[in-house]
This record gives sequence, structure tokens and C-alpha cells, in this order.
Amino acid sequence: MKYRLRRLIVALLALIGLGVMISQAPDLWQQQAAVQQPVVQQATGAAADVLATIEVKGRAAKTGYTRTQFGDGWATERGCDMRNIILHRDLTDVAVNEACKVLSGNLNDPYTGKLLPFVRGADTSDDVQIDHVVALSNAWQTGAQQLTPEQRIALANDPLELLAVEGKANQDKSASDAATWLPPNKAFRCQYVARQIAVKKKYSLWVTSAEKDAMSRVLATCPGQKLPT
Repeated sequence: MKYRLRRLIVALLALIGLGVMISQAPDLWQQQAAVQQPVVQQATGAAADVLATIEVKGRAAKTGYTRTQFGDGWATERGCDMRNIILHRDLTDVAVNEACKVLSGNLNDPYTGKLLPFVRGADTSDDVQIDHVVALSNAWQTGAQQLTPEQRIALANDPLELLAVEGKANQDKSASDAATWLPPNKAFRCQYVARQIAVKKKYSLWVTSAEKDAMSRVLATCPGQKLPT
């Protein structure tokens, strides 16, 4: 009789314990779900703040776009054209001739992360090219049609808009925006996007919805990203 009573007490205690576990199970599940929920990072910093002020619109038609809408080649300053000015700025160990032409140097390419030698010549000059960070055709389709010819020439020759980069990477990018192309060198993507934002803000260009989303995702990986000066 005592043995049966003891078994009954043990069974009752087990049932009570199971009931407590069941009653607590929703709370435990909610706690586990909260722990497993991914944390969504938000873009912060000057670049993100300025991006938030840029108008979002669809692309305008490309009708009427030609490179000459942005000037007939490179502008010159004090006898030096902008291509050579940017090469001189972005390369190291630079050799320049008396005609203000960069003859050689080394480029720490921001787009690929490679160290590239530059040697002026018919077969080698294109190994390093000057990229318009906001592609000119993209600029045309996001507001540059509304700029004056003088403003478009200023945009195309603005050091803020220009970077010396690997020729192949420049060709791969072509007319892409941030939604369709980013530098293979992930360490440079935040600076790249910040520079595009700075150019678009300076020349009153807009961004597409996809472009803004892509820029925001990049900036979320580098809190506090500043704009280039």
C-alpha cells in the first residue's frame, strides 16, 4: 500500500513539473526567437545623412546623351589637362615631363586593391584610366540634362568626380550605378559610395530607388562614414 502511494506521489510530482514546463514554454520560445533575430544595421554618418536629402526618382531617358554634352575632352588648368592632374594626384613615385605629362608612376588601385605600375605609351597608358565616379551617362539620366553646359563641363572635370583606377575595372563598371556595380575591393566600397553621394549632392542629381537602397546597404557596413572633401 505504501509502495503504491509513493508511486502515485512521484507521478503527481512529475505531472506538476511537466505542467510548469509547458506553461513556461511560450516564454522560452519567445526568448530564443529574440536571440536568433538578426540585428539590422542602420547607415549612419555624414554620407548617410546627405543621401537621405537626395531626391529619389526613376531614370530619365538617355535621349540626347553624348560625351560632348560634358565638354570636348579634358579641361586644362595652368597648362595641365585633368587626366594628368589626377594621375599626378593618385599615383606615387611620379615622373612628369616638361609638358605636364605623367610619364610613369605606381597606382594603389582603389577598385581592385592591386598595386599597378603606370608607364605612358601607346600600348600601356590605358592600363590606368580616369573614372568618372558617377558615370556621365548616369549623371545625364539623373538630372544633368537640366544643368547648363558649363555646369556639366565642371562636373566632368571635378577632382571630386575623378579617380585613377585600373583600366579593366573602369571598363567593367562602364555606365553602372551602385545598384549594378561596386568595386571588387570591398574595403573601398564605403568610400566609393560616399564619393558618388557627394557628387550627386554637389550637382543636384538624383538617385533611383534601387541605387539608394544599394548605397544604404554599403553604408550600413561602415558606421559614421564621412563624405570626401
